[in-house]
Amino acid sequence: MAQIVVVDDDIDIAEAVAARLRADGHDVTLAHTGPAALIAASAEPRPDLVVLDLGLPGLDGIEVCRRVQADHPVAVLMLTARDDEVDLVLGFEVGADDYLTKPFSPRELSARVRAILRRVERERSAGTGAAATAPVVLGDGDLVVDQARRTVTRAGQPCTLTATEFDLVAFLAHRPGVVHSRLELLAEVWGYRDGSGARTVDSHIRAVRRKLGEDAIRTVHGVGYALGINP
Repeated sequence: MAQIVVVDDDIDIAEAVAARLRADGHDVTLAHTGPAALIAASAEPRPDLVVLDLGLPGLDGIEVCRRVQADHPVAVLMLTARDDEVDLVLGFEVGADDYLTKPFSPRELSARVRAILRRVERERSAGTGAAATAPVVLGDGDLVVDQARRTVTRAGQPCTLTATEFDLVAFLAHRPGVVHSRLELLAEVWGYRDGSGARTVDSHIRAVRRKLGEDAIRTVHGVGYALGINP
């Protein structure tokens, strides 16, 4: 059972989302405004996930996500009424993990939540294995990915990545030179086995390039993505 905060100013949608998540066995708290979302996200016990609508009164979802991540990082699933690339990129940049465009099916909601919670658990257990203690060093030290500390440096400078951005970079860094399709990245990094959410991959790639440099990840047209930094 996970602690989940559901934030939506549409009470009917919020109740429907909460009902589905409770049926899946989770403990759900509701909020309907930006300020209320901040209070709910900071309450004890801290939530494992915030399901966050972007269009909120008081503070919009982007600002709520920014403040929540600055105070106490938490996994965030964005809900948006339109599939707007600007909104998605802004959401990912302030720490959101994934998004769903309204309307969405209860089954899709459950699948996304399960996948995010698996990543949360994976992050919590990071560093417990021997393989995780050895940083990956590429490009004669140009890129260093430290799995145990979940940190990335480029040209000696630390780079601030969200949890999902780090997982994406770490996956590619452990397989330098290998080209991965969107479907493979969705399955291995996000845990989505049905191929949904291809735009999530593209948006995260763009966000990583802005932080690590355009050459950090290369596109192989018609195939997928690979790390752009040589071993």
